[in-house]
Amino acid sequence: MSFQVEKLETFLSVFNESKPYIAKAEGCLHLELMQMPETPNVIFTFSFWRSEDDLNNYRHSDLFAKTWAKTKVLFNDKPKAWTVKSLEIVKQFEI
Repeated sequence: MSFQVEKLETFLSVFNESKPYIAKAEGCLHLELMQMPETPNVIFTFSFWRSEDDLNNYRHSDLFAKTWAKTKVLFNDKPKAWTVKSLEIVKQFEI
């Protein structure tokens, strides 16, 4: 997601408000926020879900609708999202 530079802090506040609820959503196994070092207004959310149904349930939840409404007005470009499936885990990471 690419944000208006002056709106980045607003997005980070929205994410901080929402993250405990997203992380507790049924089937959410991992939630991570990442930033492009060269372009700090470009942010990625990275999440693992137990199943596609769990992800779709989250996408159709009131929580997602409220968070998305607050987030989408902060973009400076059309957001992109991908759903992928893991083919192989070579090494599990720990933070």
